[in-house]
Amino acid sequence: MATSVREKQTVALKRMLNFNTPPLKNTAAEPVWKVLIYDRFGQDIISPLLSVKELRDMGITLHLLLHSDRDPIPDVPAIYFLMPTEENIDRICQDLRSQLYESYYLNFISAISRSKLEDIASAALAANAVSQVTKVFDQYLNFITLEDDMFILCHQNKELISYHAINRADIQDTDMEAIMDTIVDSLFCFFVTLGAVPIIRCPRGNAAEMVAVKLDKKLRENLRDARNSLFTGDSMAAGQFSFQRPILVLADRNIDMATPLHHTWTYQALIHDVLDFHLNRVLMEEGGGTDPSHAGARPKKKTKKMYDLTAADKFWQKHKGSPFPEVAESVQEELDAYRAQEDEVKRLKSIMGLDGEDEGAISMLSDNTAKLTSAVSSLPELLEKKRLIDLHTNVATAVLDHIKSRKLDVYFEYEEKLMSKSTIDKSLLDIISDPDAGTPEDKMRLFLIYYITAQQVPSESDLEQYRKGLLDAGCDLSPLNYMKQWKAFTKMASTPANYGTSGVKPMGLFSRVMNTGSQFVMEGVKNLVLKQHNLPVTRILDNLMEMKSHPEIDDYRYFDPKMLRGSESSIPRNKNPFQEAIVFVVGGGNYIEYQNLVDYAKSKPGRKVVYGCSELFNAAQFMKQLSQLGQK
Repeated sequence: MATSVREKQTVALKRMLNFNTPPLKNTAAEPVWKVLIYDRFGQDIISPLLSVKELRDMGITLHLLLHSDRDPIPDVPAIYFLMPTEENIDRICQDLRSQLYESYYLNFISAISRSKLEDIASAALAANAVSQVTKVFDQYLNFITLEDDMFILCHQNKELISYHAINRADIQDTDMEAIMDTIVDSLFCFFVTLGAVPIIRCPRGNAAEMVAVKLDKKLRENLRDARNSLFTGDSMAAGQFSFQRPILVLADRNIDMATPLHHTWTYQALIHDVLDFHLNRVLMEEGGGTDPSHAGARPKKKTKKMYDLTAADKFWQKHKGSPFPEVAESVQEELDAYRAQEDEVKRLKSIMGLDGEDEGAISMLSDNTAKLTSAVSSLPELLEKKRLIDLHTNVATAVLDHIKSRKLDVYFEYEEKLMSKSTIDKSLLDIISDPDAGTPEDKMRLFLIYYITAQQVPSESDLEQYRKGLLDAGCDLSPLNYMKQWKAFTKMASTPANYGTSGVKPMGLFSRVMNTGSQFVMEGVKNLVLKQHNLPVTRILDNLMEMKSHPEIDDYRYFDPKMLRGSESSIPRNKNPFQEAIVFVVGGGNYIEYQNLVDYAKSKPGRKVVYGCSELFNAAQFMKQLSQLGQK
């Protein structure tokens, strides 16, 4: 995996947009102008990877949704990028009949079935458009890459494969099969794009095991089918230099229910927790609230602002895993540096504005011209810098407002103590009954973490007391009902998941940021610093990558799709640790685990870890699913 998944998927998309031929590097000629037609799935795959400007550079003049009203553009080729669903196929046939474009390049995100291909063929015949359908491709790109080392399966229809869908009490076998097939199809696409056949490990007796069995079967069938195998030829040429195959660790959300509810302290995870953040885009309302200076002033109109947090944003790449106080300090430093640069430009401008008669000005001009030219040439760079600083100032301020109004630092510290089973200085009931601390949802999250991590289940009378406190605070108790069943069902009661001995040490209050000139008013927010510790998912991965023997993973199943006979006994004797791993959580994941794995990989030089999950939810979305399960 010398290149990241993100690069590989981007290359595949660019290739598709170039009529499925690799784009030539050194052509100065104009690109062929063309239209891109996608459905919502295609849009979600492209948008985190390619900007509108990049699409334009590839020759895409228009990009339209398949199911919108589109005018005919008879002399332009059209590239379609969509899922092979019934309604999409019908719409393609309709386009052929209406003769909308000059030629059609059909690219399916996931493999199209024989019968649907025949439908298109017959429609093309009927519309007399056979010659215009130039190419039909299966792209095997049915997953969304959000980071170099993170992917999710889908954003549209994600409730079909959500934690709630998998863990419903009344689920039919056929529904479960369908969910598993959807997940396996996407994972299969992921490995085709990666160009590697993994070794699969998974726990027994849950959804992760079902996914493993199906994925193993699908990879095996594809490898046997020598004529159409997707893992030979050029896609594998990239992977041939690494002799070692990656390990795929399939984990089930049920092994660790506390982390998704946890209040967090790192920048990216906080944004996801308290703001509206999906597919690398933050939606924020700005300019709300009344102007305090005039009493009775009309509230300002709220505007929705959209910010993209991209791979090109150096500040984001550097700080998305940092604790929030550090981020606030860094934003402030960037701002100061930028202001200094800006003042320099202003100073030069005022000198240049001197009248020409002035003798001194002429002599100053000569040495200042050089300075000015350098200042002017750095202007675009300055403006881009300014845009990024503004973006992070706005986002960080919004996050800070949440931290202050909901006392998130208190929650974070308390939950860390619960999870690491260290001594607790104030009682849980105090926080629950404190009207100033957080929203009812925050209190419920805290209580659930306490409930999940408790060594022994709290007695009925204690529970009743907590229940009353939570109800008084306005909490919805249905998630607790589900967690009770869950706790009874998993034999976790005997061995609570171990969250490692983490510690949070409060540092002195912010030094730099407390200066009055700062953008961020951080009074009263604790400056907490994290000690590195491994969450359950990371710990399981560590044991499997290092081939350690550990009671947690000793009964994990082993699949190697390349082995001729798939038998359990074929666990290899060689105990070489793996260099590359993909961790995939069936039932949904979060940025806290992702960040934990990134930190783990940093601490082990030469290791590559990719995190994937069937959907990405924050605590609020996960609570919603739990309360739906608890209302049954």
